[in-house]
Amino acid sequence: MEIFNALFTAKAIFVGIVFAITLGVAAYSTYFERKIAAFMQDRIGPDRAGPFGILQPLADAVKMFMKEDFIPAKSNKWLFILGPCISMFTALMTSAVIPFGDTVTIGGVTFDLQGIDVNIGILWVFGIVSLGVYGILIGGWASNNKFALLGAIRAASQNISYELAMGLSIIAILMFTGSLSTKAIVEAQQAGHWNILYQPIGFIVFLICAFAECNRTPFDLPECETELIGGYHTEYSSMKLGFYLFAEYINMFISGAVMATLFFGGYDYPGVEFITQQLGATVATLLGAGALIGKALAFVFVFMWVRWTLPRFRYDQLMGLGWTGLIPISIFNVVITGLGILLEQPILTGVAGVVLLIVGLVIYDQLLVKKKIA
Repeated sequence: MEIFNALFTAKAIFVGIVFAITLGVAAYSTYFERKIAAFMQDRIGPDRAGPFGILQPLADAVKMFMKEDFIPAKSNKWLFILGPCISMFTALMTSAVIPFGDTVTIGGVTFDLQGIDVNIGILWVFGIVSLGVYGILIGGWASNNKFALLGAIRAASQNISYELAMGLSIIAILMFTGSLSTKAIVEAQQAGHWNILYQPIGFIVFLICAFAECNRTPFDLPECETELIGGYHTEYSSMKLGFYLFAEYINMFISGAVMATLFFGGYDYPGVEFITQQLGATVATLLGAGALIGKALAFVFVFMWVRWTLPRFRYDQLMGLGWTGLIPISIFNVVITGLGILLEQPILTGVAGVVLLIVGLVIYDQLLVKKKIA
């Protein structure tokens, strides 16, 4: 019983640290997004609140708490409150199955740097992500505002469409590892055998779908201010609006962590064996956790970079890309992956798949040009 209590306490502390890191990253992502946007647009960005403006997120938090908590008179009050709570809850719960490191021993207690190690970790991620759209739908419907409702409907159709392609891109990974466990997927990528070498097409599809799932530009149609004022959160203010905004940035960080887990070796990094021999397994494991967080933050930068680089899609373009573009490419990737496993040449088949895909897209584009000319 004493060992169980010690293990439970260690796990609880670890989960608390993960939540704290996630919330901290979400808070300061707003600062870095402004700074990155300012750099790309040749301006300064936040520079008043603290040195270099680093206290700007705290100032924003105070502002959000101090703003009037407005609830529309003819809205559904309880659902109006429940919407942002669901979005925040599902955003945080996704990180429970992400393995941040291998087994570590601290204070005589040995435990894994993972919230819960279940053999259906990928299904957990997709299940929680699918529930996240309910927060947006409930918030948009309960607001009793037509613009908010249109934004919520857009979010639902967008998420459902891109979850299909995202799920198909994961099937190829599962064919390699033979397990739905995120820990098993990471363990299969140790010593530099990262899935990005075998699944470049799957990664590109997953990355594009992650933009759509996070409602980030160029897929931010649910919040399109030029058409829907503010989209599904038009009627929200104070920390209810803050929850929606926080959930978006948390989803960006968690999406980066999931992509690092599935395609970039998770907590694996170059020189891990040398570090283990010289400094011990515990130090190597903690550095691995830092490596995973670093990879996730790199993807957060990519999210921000794309936002200030590409224009927003039209809604028909967004849906067309999901149904007639990414889903067929994902199916093609599954077929190529199966062929590679059958021939026992996964890397060569992955490269061949990229070449065939590029050639096919060029031929398709030329056929469209000739059709327009004719």
